[in-house]
Parts: sequence; C-alpha cells; structure tokens
Amino acid sequence: MPRLVNRDRSLEELEHDRGPAPSGGETRLVATVRELRRKPIGGLTVEDMRLLIGQNEGLAHLLPLAVEVLRTAPLAEGDMYKGDLLAAVLTRSAEVWSEFPELEREVRLIVSQLTDMPPALERRAEGFLAR
Repeated sequence: MPRLVNRDRSLEELEHDRGPAPSGGETRLVATVRELRRKPIGGLTVEDMRLLIGQNEGLAHLLPLAVEVLRTAPLAEGDMYKGDLLAAVLTRSAEVWSEFPELEREVRLIVSQLTDMPPALERRAEGFLAR
C-alpha cells in the first residue's frame, strides 16, 4: 500500500527531530543537509533528494518520492551526472531495503527495464540486483 507523505512538511517536522544550531565550523555538506532538512519535502529538487538520500537522511519519506520520480524518469539527473538519483537510491544498504520491501521491488523493476545506462550506474545496478 503506498505510503502517504505530507509534502508540505520538512524532514525536521516529519521526523520530530530539529537539528542542532550551526556550529560555525561545519562543512558545506553538513550545512546543506541541515538546510534541506528544514525545506518542505514537496519542494525538494532531484539534486536535493540525491544529496539527502546519499547521506541516509529521511529515507522513510524520501525514498517513496525518489521512486515516484524514477518511475517516469529513471535517469533523472541532479548536479552530478545522468542517473545520479538512481545511483543514490541503489547504493542504500540491504538493511534499509529490508524496511521498504515494496519500494525495493519497484526499484528492481525500474532497473530491469533500463537498457542504456552509463557504465558507473550499470555497475551499481548490477550490485543492487545481485543482492
């Protein structure tokens, strides 16, 4: 059964987890993640989702949104390369996927239907499918 996600709320609101105040010495990545966690998830771009998923942030809320994008645009591109959102999704751990078996099945179907993938993405897809 599809999970309903309130797209008007941020990850901080959905997870009831407000991050700490900026320390001043944080990296750009940490600052960006903190900022994106405060943005309503319905306003996240492909790049925003790629970055957050790659950092294992808000997966319960973001994986369904990412799969929604991948259904219509399997090689959706953030700021890195063609298919970078799919790469972020494919590289989540087996433990993560055990929590979302329906999404895993859907990602497997999406990947199995792709015929022309960049080589780096193809290796990740093969690793995902081999699990």
